[in-house]
Amino acid sequence: MNREQPPSVLVFDVNETLVDIDSLAPLFADLFGDERVLREWFGQLVMYSMATTLAENYVNFSSLAQGVLRMLGDIYEVDVTDDDLLRLKSRLLSMPPHPDAAEGLARLRDNGFRLVTLTNSPPNPDGPTALQNSGLAGFFERQLSVDARRAFKPSPVVYRYVCETLGVAPEDCMMVAAHVWDTLGAQNVGFSGALIARPGNPPLPVDGLPQPDLVVRDMRQLAEELTTRPR
Repeated sequence: MNREQPPSVLVFDVNETLVDIDSLAPLFADLFGDERVLREWFGQLVMYSMATTLAENYVNFSSLAQGVLRMLGDIYEVDVTDDDLLRLKSRLLSMPPHPDAAEGLARLRDNGFRLVTLTNSPPNPDGPTALQNSGLAGFFERQLSVDARRAFKPSPVVYRYVCETLGVAPEDCMMVAAHVWDTLGAQNVGFSGALIARPGNPPLPVDGLPQPDLVVRDMRQLAEELTTRPR
């Protein structure tokens, strides 16, 4: 880390950072004959979430996810049915945790860090969220969604929403995410950033852009790095 004072609040992204989106691959293999379309879908979903915010519009992430799946169906000339959309919605809510997540979170919690989540995914009015279904929800004092501010990450308003909700300053917070676009957004408002370099998610080596304060391979290494430093 570049900062001398470590954070007291760790703000976690959920999708891909804590839960494994590769569990959706069989759906994409079934629909498109190629599970790699999952990554195309997720990349388009992130891009259109950002475009929606920049254009000062908003629909929730689940609706956008289903729309992007239909769009890919048009691209690949695949008939995406309403049942397929329901399958996607169900699987988005039942993604398993990464095997390192619970151990890392437990160590961080037991060492006195405040743990919260900030996700693009909306609350689920019909039942448990993906985080709750993963078994990880109990580690967090708050589960926050960008839906409260009707803007997607990396909009500055959603990171400031965390600070407003918790009554903390940006410099007290570290954003923990598997995506550089998320750490960049958080660093823009004064958070520090930790990148969980999941497969396919390395740092972005571009001069002039803020680099993560910490880059680790998984949650176990994050906990090791943060709990062995003086606080």
